[in-house]
Amino acid sequence: MRILVVQESDWIEKGPHQSHHLMERLSARGHEIIVVDFEIEWRKRGDFATFSRRIIRQAASKTIPDGEVTLVRPVFVRLPILDYLSSLFFHRRELSRLFKEFKPDVVVCFGILNAMTALSKGRRNRIPTIYYVIDELHRLVPEKAFRQLAKIIECRNMASANLVISINEALREYTIEMGATRNKTAVVRAGIDIERFKADKDRERIRAGLKAKSNDILIFFMGWLYEFSGVYEVAEQLVEGKGREENLRLLIIGKGELENRLRNLERSQKYLSQFTLLDWQPYDEIPSYLAASDICILPAYKNEIMRNIVPIKIYEYLAAGKPVISTELHGIMLEFGSGNGVVFVDGPGDVLNEALRLVKSNQLGILGEQGRRYLENSSWHTRVDEFEAILIGMCKNNS
Repeated sequence: MRILVVQESDWIEKGPHQSHHLMERLSARGHEIIVVDFEIEWRKRGDFATFSRRIIRQAASKTIPDGEVTLVRPVFVRLPILDYLSSLFFHRRELSRLFKEFKPDVVVCFGILNAMTALSKGRRNRIPTIYYVIDELHRLVPEKAFRQLAKIIECRNMASANLVISINEALREYTIEMGATRNKTAVVRAGIDIERFKADKDRERIRAGLKAKSNDILIFFMGWLYEFSGVYEVAEQLVEGKGREENLRLLIIGKGELENRLRNLERSQKYLSQFTLLDWQPYDEIPSYLAASDICILPAYKNEIMRNIVPIKIYEYLAAGKPVISTELHGIMLEFGSGNGVVFVDGPGDVLNEALRLVKSNQLGILGEQGRRYLENSSWHTRVDEFEAILIGMCKNNS
């Protein structure tokens, strides 16, 4: 199959997300894949050149050895507001060329604006289209003034796609509320490569590098450091002395809005480092950091952005055999329930108390085993089989 993928995130710098795992594995199975993306972080890099340059390249796989896709990044104007407006024009022009020259068999959309264009061109060319939902995208638009417009477009995209796929049941209900027809929705959950996360042999190497003692309880978070992620509050409690006698430590791997505040907090520590902040690490190293850890956390505030999502990292935490402490977020509670390795707290301020309770009651190993069992039938191979069958079925029905 020839698969055209459109998204408004940076394929190279972001992830690996659901899109990377699925598309790179489909590529390794012999499918031809072109991804159209957008350099979403250009403002944070301070690159205010008038025009970006058009990029076409083979994007090295983030998830498996032989999963290269062809990346196309259209030109856009590197100025606030004009970046969105210009991307409408240049993405439309790029997609017109790709529909004519690449002749996709199916189109898979992850964005808002370029998805609107791709879905429209798919209908006009009688090519099956999929809208794949891993977030409530309109809530992530940086400019608040544009969020309502983004929501209207998102609703339109869901109503017009031949099929709307969600990453979990909570998001599926969200898509139906937004206008998707129930019998044109499906769920393809995140998968996991359990063997990759059995990296116990690296535990001591990583802990030695972090100067963690044998009796230290290492709490782990990775991901984008949103203001609402809750990790600052956890780190602040540790710096103030919470859990010091019980040897609690925090390791954060990530970058984002909280990075400067966390760096300042890290420098302010008067005692032996209670928490450590590292920049992004190679994806192949993440299993080793998980092996070195004892508890993983998702301490996000309960807001509308986080309500229905289930980040892939939760599966990775559980695959590593680590108990997870999460805020009571609707999507995660619906997905994992009780007895599957995830315990829930009311907010970020309760995370350390729960960690102490789990340590004192010797539940870490029990919860870790529950999580591993929950993921027994959740391999990426199985998820790609599901997704590939959907794509093939849509193409056959369209012939």
